[in-house]
Amino acid sequence: MNYFDNKHIWHPYTKIPSDNPSYLVKSAKGVYLHLENGQNVIDGMSSWWAAIHGYNNEVLNKAVKAQLKNMSHVMFGGITHKPAINLAKTLINITPDNLTKIFFADSGSVSVEVALKIALQFWQSKNKPNKQKFITITSGYHGDTFAAMSVCDPENGMHHLFKGILLKNFFVKSPSLFPTDDAIKDLELTLSKNHHKIAAMILEPIVQGAGGMQIYDSSYLIKARELCDKYNVLLILDEIATGFGRTGELFALQHANIKPDILCLGKAITGGYISFAATMTTTNIANQVGVLMHGPTFMANPLACAVANSSIELLLNTAWQDNVKNIENTLKTELMSLKNHNKVKDVRVLGAIAVVEMKNNVCINTVQKDLINNGVWLRPYNNLIYTMPPFIITNSELLTITRAIKSVINK
Repeated sequence: MNYFDNKHIWHPYTKIPSDNPSYLVKSAKGVYLHLENGQNVIDGMSSWWAAIHGYNNEVLNKAVKAQLKNMSHVMFGGITHKPAINLAKTLINITPDNLTKIFFADSGSVSVEVALKIALQFWQSKNKPNKQKFITITSGYHGDTFAAMSVCDPENGMHHLFKGILLKNFFVKSPSLFPTDDAIKDLELTLSKNHHKIAAMILEPIVQGAGGMQIYDSSYLIKARELCDKYNVLLILDEIATGFGRTGELFALQHANIKPDILCLGKAITGGYISFAATMTTTNIANQVGVLMHGPTFMANPLACAVANSSIELLLNTAWQDNVKNIENTLKTELMSLKNHNKVKDVRVLGAIAVVEMKNNVCINTVQKDLINNGVWLRPYNNLIYTMPPFIITNSELLTITRAIKSVINK
C-alpha cells in the first residue's frame, strides 16, 4: 500500500515518487497516531495546528453523527441552516466587537483569498482603483493559492518558483528578524511612499508560521494598526494558525489588544475534523463592498459548521488557558537550555508552540525515523524541529516529545 502511495500520490511539498517515506496511519485516538506497523506515536504537530482536542474526541464525534442524521451538505446559495447561523453568532461573540460580517470558506488559503478580494472590492467601490497592492512582512506564509502566494515571502518561502508570475506586492522588514523599531521605520517609510497603491496590510499576528516559525513583539502589531489607520490602508490579520488558543490567548491579536479590519480563521476552528475557514470583517466594509464575488461549492458546509460549534464550545468550557500555560512552562523548562547547544541557533517558545532552530538543515528522513523510534511524530523542515501539541496532552506525553527532540539533536 505504501508502495502505491509513493508511486502515485502527491503529498505536501513533495515529488512523485517522494524522497521521504509516508507512514501509514491505521487509526488515531487522543494524542496518539496508531501506525500500521504496530507503533503508537504521539502527534506533536496536532495535524498542522488543527487537532487541538486530539483525535476521536467523543464530543466532536457526537456532533458530526448528529448532523449526519439531518444532512451532510446543502448548497449555501439561497439556503441557510442552523449550524452556520449558530457558528456565526459564536464567532461574532468571541472576536473583536468590530467584526460583524462573516464569509465561510472551505480552507485557510481560500479565506485569505476572500480577505484580499474584500480589500480590493472595498477600494474599487470607493473609486480608488489604484489601491491594488498589498503590504506584508518577510518570512510570512498565508497559503498556497495564487493571491495568497503573492503575500508569502518571495525569496525564502515555499513559493519562490512562482516569483515571476505572482502579483508584485510590497515586502518590509520582519520584526522577528530585525529590531522592532527598524521594522516599524521600514513599514512607515514604505507606506508613506506607496499608500495610494496599497489596499491592505496582511500579517500573521505574533507568530509567523510556515515561513520560519518566527515570534515577534506585540508592539509591532500596535504600531502597524496605527500606521494602517494613518495611511488609509486596511489591516488583515491571518489567525489561521494562531487562532483558538495556540499562543496562550484565544486569538493572537489579543496580545496587542488591537482590532483588524479583516480577520482570517481556519485550522483549529473545527478541532481538526474537517477543512473549514472563515473570513470576518466590519459592517462598514461589508456595506461598501456590496456583492462579494466569491462562492465555494462547499461554503458553510453543515458538517463543518456543526463540528466547529462543538469544538469552540468544548474549548471555551475547559481550562484551556491553564493547559496551554502548563504546556508553555514545560516546553521552556525542557528546551530553552538547548540554546547553548553547539548545533542549535535558537529556541523559541510561546503558548503551545516550541521551535528549535538548528544551525544547519536537518536530514528529514533520518530525524523523522529517530523521532518515531522515540514514540513521537513531528514534521521537521529545513533547519527547524518544532512542536505544537494538542491542548489535551499530559505532562508525561509532553516530556516524551521534548526528550525525543533532545535525543535527535544530541545524536
